[in-house]
Amino acid sequence: MKKSLLYIIIVSVLFTSCSKFLQEDPKHLVTIENYYQTEADAVSAVNSIYAYLNSISTGSTAGVYHSTFWVMAGLASDELLNQQFFSPQYDQFATFTYTPFNSGLEEVWDRHYKTITLANIAIERIPKINMNPALRDRLVGEARFLRALMYFNLVRVFGEVPLLLNEVEDLYPSKVSTAAIYTAIENDLNLAKDVLPKNYVIGSGKGRATKGAAWALRAKMHLTKGEWKKASDACEEVFSLNEYALWDDFGDVFKLANRNGKEAVFSVGFGDANGALIFWEAGQFQVRLLPPALSVEGVVNAQGWQVPTLHLYNSYESGDRRREVTFISEVNNNGTIETIRPHIQKYWDRAAEPKGNESSNDFPVIRYADVLLTYAEANNELDNAGVAHDYINKIRKRARFNGVTELPVLADLSGLNKDQMREAILKERYLEFVAEGHRFFDLVRTGQLATKVPLAKPGVNPAPRHVYFPLPLRETDINPNLKQNDLYK
Repeated sequence: MKKSLLYIIIVSVLFTSCSKFLQEDPKHLVTIENYYQTEADAVSAVNSIYAYLNSISTGSTAGVYHSTFWVMAGLASDELLNQQFFSPQYDQFATFTYTPFNSGLEEVWDRHYKTITLANIAIERIPKINMNPALRDRLVGEARFLRALMYFNLVRVFGEVPLLLNEVEDLYPSKVSTAAIYTAIENDLNLAKDVLPKNYVIGSGKGRATKGAAWALRAKMHLTKGEWKKASDACEEVFSLNEYALWDDFGDVFKLANRNGKEAVFSVGFGDANGALIFWEAGQFQVRLLPPALSVEGVVNAQGWQVPTLHLYNSYESGDRRREVTFISEVNNNGTIETIRPHIQKYWDRAAEPKGNESSNDFPVIRYADVLLTYAEANNELDNAGVAHDYINKIRKRARFNGVTELPVLADLSGLNKDQMREAILKERYLEFVAEGHRFFDLVRTGQLATKVPLAKPGVNPAPRHVYFPLPLRETDINPNLKQNDLYK
């Protein structure tokens, strides 16, 4: 990360208008000479970090959660197949043939480190501003949470990476150990959880980090590291806040009216698009996932670039509410129902966005269902079988509710041994979190990448090196101290 990049980011990004989904949103432009002087500057600076999570108005490629990151995590697993023929980087993810030349990896690296850069600047400069101390601490806590989230993604994607924690760093940083990265993540989350609020006054903090988000991310981090007791304890901290619950109906999770509702622990918001003028402020869920066959119903710009594996589609039990909500397998062609290959529709609120073009839906980084299954997994490893059964059954209970009544399907699990429960939780996550950017990481964490992928993609056999991705060649070329991932040398 060259030092000049910091100034490019400050001039071209930080002082522009911030993401629309954040309510605290100063619009005035300032210069580097007079910035970080006022409370409004501090709010705008942190909003700019959030802006890098969603839209393209921050640069030449889309934000962290706009498309590539979660698509990559689905393709490099047994979850998704690629049909975006003009983007070979996605074919490579789906078939595990990617190399350091892959442009998708460059985007993931670039977006994450630019977000980290903005967080570093905010963490360093905001404490020097004469402003409301409580707001100052909260804003720094938000920046720390976002930095921790970015490093949590990077360490799981690439393994050892440079750890940049200051506004100005070495021109040519070296990688550090994964242990050092996790230590930095934990430190940021520890500081964030103490200053972030449990919630925000309605309308004033939509999409912002909370105490629950910090604890939930910490739980996921400990689960990834195999620190079961710490993961369980962090989940219990989330529960103790009494801020979250499952929607009774899985179909309500992705309705626009429920954005940042009771199940959203942390979500990335996308603005109300209103057509092509701010196209890149909208999510790309519809264009990527909805089937082109919907054109017969007047739906525009549905491309079906990524589709579920048939193995995933066929893994649901009969009557599982999640299958009908998650997938679309029929279209209405002038009154005639036509069967099509299953595509993913879960992010489409058909009533609110009948044309299914750009989406204003949120990307669910952490849902409460994730916390419940994290708690089940951690307690299974701790030999707390009763707790593990109780919490996976909370998810199954919701899945058998068809929107009107609870069906006699998806019976509660009972009497599973530890290995059986491991498999049950992994499968429940498979069915629950389709296209939410979890599956690659779930398979790697549980050591099941090489086992599960060939079942869904015959002939595709991940190698041991595929638990991480190679560092982008562009980065290793310009930085002599940045050595390629050992698995790809």
